[in-house]
Amino acid sequence: MRRDGARLGGALLAGLVLLSAPAALALPKYRVEAARFLGHDKDDPLWQLSSKVMPCVTCHIQPQGGKGWNAFGQSLQAEFRAQPRANFRTVLRSVLARNADADADGSPDALEFFARTLPGDPKSKPSKPLRDLQAEFEQAGGLPEDKAKK
Repeated sequence: MRRDGARLGGALLAGLVLLSAPAALALPKYRVEAARFLGHDKDDPLWQLSSKVMPCVTCHIQPQGGKGWNAFGQSLQAEFRAQPRANFRTVLRSVLARNADADADGSPDALEFFARTLPGDPKSKPSKPLRDLQAEFEQAGGLPEDKAKK
């Protein structure tokens, strides 16, 4: 009987760990918002658990996030200061609409997101020629509208 109780307890504990894992591993709020806004939540039912969808180094210097912002993260911070009451989607769209290149790698930030490269890392840039990438971006609809403003 003791052994069965231990097994049941172990099974319950394992079940609780498995059930809580998605919450613990899921993307933080801003990354979820950005992924949805930019369409990175499409075609992958487990996108919220993927380290490839909006990794911390999209905005931070360190792979685990925290203190230290790269050039793109700094541009978001500056826009939050300029629009202190704006929501994240509005701030993100404003930054991307400027057609700036935060990491100075030759590719505008919006096109980097479209190509799924990192706009704050000059070593991460689209492999396609800029002209071709721009045409694909425009054909796909360009920068999403900020539905929060409507």
